[in-house]
Amino acid sequence: MKRLGSASMSANRTSKREWRAGGSAREEARTGRGPHEEAGVAGSRRWLGACLGILLPMGFVAVGCDEKGSPGPAPVASSAQLAVSSASAPGPAPTESVSAAASSLPPKPEDKFPKAITEGCPDGMVRVKGNYCKGMVETCKKHHPEYDNAKDKSKVSERCLEYEEPSKCISKERTPLDFCMDRFEYPNEVGELPRVLTSWLEARQRCELQGKRLCTEDEFNFACEGEEGKPHVFGYVRTDKYCNMDKPYVMPDHEHQMKHYDECYKNERCKAEMERLDQRHKIGERLTCVSWAGVVDMNGNVNEWVELPGKQYPNRSGLKGGWWGPVRNRCRPTVTFHKEEDYGYEAGFRCCADADKPLVPNPKAQAKP
Repeated sequence: MKRLGSASMSANRTSKREWRAGGSAREEARTGRGPHEEAGVAGSRRWLGACLGILLPMGFVAVGCDEKGSPGPAPVASSAQLAVSSASAPGPAPTESVSAAASSLPPKPEDKFPKAITEGCPDGMVRVKGNYCKGMVETCKKHHPEYDNAKDKSKVSERCLEYEEPSKCISKERTPLDFCMDRFEYPNEVGELPRVLTSWLEARQRCELQGKRLCTEDEFNFACEGEEGKPHVFGYVRTDKYCNMDKPYVMPDHEHQMKHYDECYKNERCKAEMERLDQRHKIGERLTCVSWAGVVDMNGNVNEWVELPGKQYPNRSGLKGGWWGPVRNRCRPTVTFHKEEDYGYEAGFRCCADADKPLVPNPKAQAKP
C-alpha cells in the first residue's frame, strides 16, 4: 500500500484503514495525544504505510494478537473431589465431611473481583451511577522529562507525572448518569486476551449481538474518573505499579499491512508480527488497575473504542484510556483521528448497557455504517 503523508491523509481514505502502533499507539507514544483529541492538541497523522503511529488507510495498527499466540480459553478449575465414607460401615450420610469438603472448594474467579455494584445489570457488568462533571480541569504539576526536554513537543507524548489535587469541575451543573458497563475489556472473559485489530464498526456490532452497545465518551470518563475527576483510575501521581502501561515502544513493520483480528491469527506473517509487538496482559491478570466503580483496565492494556454522540459517519468513533505503551493513559483524553473502519493492534473495546433493563440481542447487527 502506498505510504501517505499527513497532508494527504483525509483525501486518500479507503473503506478500511489499519493504523499501526505507531498509530493510535505510536501517535500517543510520539505525540502524547491523538491528532484531534478532547484537549484539542494536534498530533501527527500516520497511516498504514507512512505511520509510525496509529492509523492506516485500512485501519490503525497497534499490533497485538496474543501474547504468545492466539488467545485461548480461560482455564477451568477442576471439580473438587468429595470424600465418601466406606460403604462397609453403615450409618447416616456424612453430611459434615461433605460440608467440610465443599468449604474447601477453590474460590470462584469472581470472588477475587474488586468490589462493585452489580444489581440491575446483566452478568459480567457493573453498575456505574453518580453525578458526572463534563467540564473537568486537570492541571499538571510535573511532566515527564521526555516532554520537558523536547524541542518539538508535538512529537512526544504529553505524559504528566503528577497532577494538582483535586481536579476542578467548572460545569455549572453535573449530569446524573446510571448505566451498566462490562467489568473487563471484550470479550469480558477472565483468562483471555482483550480483542484488538477491531474496527469501531465491528466493535459496535459485537456489542449489539449481545444486546449491549458501545459506551459513550461521557460514560467512559465517569466510570474511569468518578465524581472526583481523578486523572488516572489510581489517582493523581503517575505510576506503572497498578496498570499495564509505560512499556517500551516497539516499532511496527511498516512494509506489511496488519489484518483484522481473526484473519491475523490465520496468517503466519501477521501472527508473528502481532506476537512481536504485543504486550497485552490477560483479562483479570491485574486486578489492581480498577476504577472507583469496579471496572478493570480502563487505563493502559488496550485502547477502547467509544461512541461520540451527535457525530455523523465516519466521525462517531473515539479511542480512550490508552494502551500498554508510553502514552498518556488517562481517563479524559479522547483520540478522534481514527475513523469507524480503522483498526489497530492496540485498539479494543468494552460494552455498555442501560441499567434495570433486560438485554435484547440483535442477531442482525452488522459491521456497517
